[in-house]
Amino acid sequence: MVDRLLGRSHGDGQPENPNAAVWAHVQQARNLKRPHTLELLKAMADEFVELHGDRLFGDDSAIVAGLARISGRRIVVIGFQKGQDTEENIRRNFGLPHPEGYRKAMRVMELAERYGMPILTFVDVQGAFPGAAAEERGIAEAIARSVGLMTRLRTPIVVVITGEGGSGGALGLAVGDVVLALENSIYSVISPEGCASILWRSSDQSQAAAVAMKVTAGEQVELGVVDAVIPEPGEGAHTDPAETARLVRDVVLERLDVLGRLSLDDLVEARFKRYRAYGPYTVAERPAAPPERVGITDRLRGLLTKPTMPPFPGTRRTGPSGREEV
Repeated sequence: MVDRLLGRSHGDGQPENPNAAVWAHVQQARNLKRPHTLELLKAMADEFVELHGDRLFGDDSAIVAGLARISGRRIVVIGFQKGQDTEENIRRNFGLPHPEGYRKAMRVMELAERYGMPILTFVDVQGAFPGAAAEERGIAEAIARSVGLMTRLRTPIVVVITGEGGSGGALGLAVGDVVLALENSIYSVISPEGCASILWRSSDQSQAAAVAMKVTAGEQVELGVVDAVIPEPGEGAHTDPAETARLVRDVVLERLDVLGRLSLDDLVEARFKRYRAYGPYTVAERPAAPPERVGITDRLRGLLTKPTMPPFPGTRRTGPSGREEV
């Protein structure tokens, strides 16, 4: 079973060890030089107006949201944003969002629905910020409400996994009619290190966990979680961000044209069915246990014993519990 999960071969040829290849894929997805939301928009959009604040607490720089015009089409764009250097990373909290980031995103999503504009989201986050401040301000509630809102928005939604899509932090912006992924991106319910620390009690098994979880974009297509993989130029998206943005733009516009032909009722119904179909399982009835055979010793004990009356309330039982030997 473990060999099958890890993809080990027992044929006549050399045994395969996919750990190194998959782990290289994980490291590619985490490359600090990969283009993020603002870098992609700079090459994709004719213009972009960023909107700030959640109208409740403040503005979260780890999530950017705004109105864009791409090839003449008005689109609402929302995505996670990491920094290009240490100073910007600190300002953007290393791309780890607080609750106000998701609430800002929801505010902009509702604007998109109100004015009939499609939504494009870029996902590249290890997870939501795990600190006490995020918990105090309701990070779980914010993510859950964002997921719920995206399931019922009456406007097309296209999601692009650009780097590392991890945990509920990624899912908070990843509910869409179409989910695309860059070739070197990964998408999982937990990081390989987190999975290894739970199953093996050691992060040393992170590579084995990455293989078992099938985190790569191609494997996610086979699982039905991702609809299509967008190829990356050269050695990866970081080598040519402009070409990467062009490839993403062409596929996104093509998918939006297809989604635009559907009625809003059909669009929402198909989206709902898509996510309800994830993780199907079959409930099997437990077979009835065969009747227990009573031996001669139990029969004799039943004949030689008699039940005792239960004690009155408030009194202490002095005899043996259950039965008394005669």
